[in-house]
Amino acid sequence: MGNVVVIGAGVAGIQAALDIASHGIHVDLIEREPTIGGHMAMLDKTFPTNDCSMCILSPKMVDVSRHPNITIHTCTDVEKVEGEAGHFRVTVKKHPRYIDETTCTGCGDCVLVCPVEVYNRFDAGIGVRKAIYKPHPQAVPDIVVRDQEHCIECGLCYDVCGPGSVKREDTEKEIVIDAASIVLATGYEVFNPKKKPQLGHLTLPDVITSLELERMINAGGPTGGKVLRLSTGEKPKSIIFLQCVGSRDMTVDRPYCSCVCCMQAIKNAILIKEKSPDTDVTICYMDIRSFGKGYEEYYERAKALGVRFLRGMPSDIIPDKGGQIVQVENTETAEVTVMHPDLVVLSVGMEPAPSLATLAEKSGIPLEESGFVKTVHDALDTTTTLRPGIYVAGTAVAPKDIPDSVSSGGSAAMRAYRDAVAPVNTPYGTIPERPEPVREHRKTARSRSE
Repeated sequence: MGNVVVIGAGVAGIQAALDIASHGIHVDLIEREPTIGGHMAMLDKTFPTNDCSMCILSPKMVDVSRHPNITIHTCTDVEKVEGEAGHFRVTVKKHPRYIDETTCTGCGDCVLVCPVEVYNRFDAGIGVRKAIYKPHPQAVPDIVVRDQEHCIECGLCYDVCGPGSVKREDTEKEIVIDAASIVLATGYEVFNPKKKPQLGHLTLPDVITSLELERMINAGGPTGGKVLRLSTGEKPKSIIFLQCVGSRDMTVDRPYCSCVCCMQAIKNAILIKEKSPDTDVTICYMDIRSFGKGYEEYYERAKALGVRFLRGMPSDIIPDKGGQIVQVENTETAEVTVMHPDLVVLSVGMEPAPSLATLAEKSGIPLEESGFVKTVHDALDTTTTLRPGIYVAGTAVAPKDIPDSVSSGGSAAMRAYRDAVAPVNTPYGTIPERPEPVREHRKTARSRSE
């Protein structure tokens, strides 16, 4: 039996690692961030049930950390992939954390005394973090990381740390892992709305992205679960969601649908309406794509709560005294509606993770024109890449919601497991030789009956 390397520790990578490890195969889980969990850890609720996102994800993260067949490598990038199916050699580089991982207890005393505050990527820029920090309270591994780039070497963290876990110096480490198969689960990046400057993101303070709104709505986020105007800190009286920002748009080379944006906007609109029924919420859309189980009912629930759906997209957002102006032509009635929202939310689409192109080149696998991984078949087999022994899961192959990402991770896991047990090269990938215990059992049964 060989090992399996899973690259990327979002919900798809976590599911793949757990499924493989539960079959007795050792898994090396590679994650470039200081914690596993991916984008799902940033969300408050999941659609269409409004279940707590971390209530679903956190137990899986803990299971990964405790599983005897899984080794987690955080702050780690893949440098090289060599070999062939059944005999891969993966070289990874572990970046310095400046923390002794064996003695750090994650108590957070060092975070409290740190005087430096910088941009917090986990909070999508809405909040700040310290130069020594944990990405979030439920981080796995439950230890801190020191940001050497922004550290001013004040020495407070060294003095307050009881176990002496904070390192003054640390170095990169190169690790070589032998693997029978590889699963790519590198996740996604959200579209940068600065590519559409007419929408005013980062120019108008009350124009935010859907991910920034997610961090606002989250009770553990920088605003404690309150949706606020960034310009005044006040509760908005009217909110507009603009759909398909960076999706189905040839002007920014994003012709594909990002799959989750409609339902994410509907989810957040419902959450806003439930907490603040007097807030006016409008969703401007091209088409509502509520295609999954329970999604159409969720859409109808939003309308019943008073969420307004306006079929039409504005060409730009115009700054105005005390806010902004949004002008939309309703394509169903041909009427032009002029609105003055307190807050505009851009539903930004998905695009491949920035590291995917480099990783694909190192792994020798081709990509689609869209930048996602090319698989053997667009419909019949969406987990097998064109290089035998390497499989893909989650949003590395196409935009997906959480349930589809989980099922994709499980599918890739079983194919990788078969390679680890008994790899055989075929024109379509790697599959194991099939023993014939069933035939022998039937023969024995017949002989007994005779």
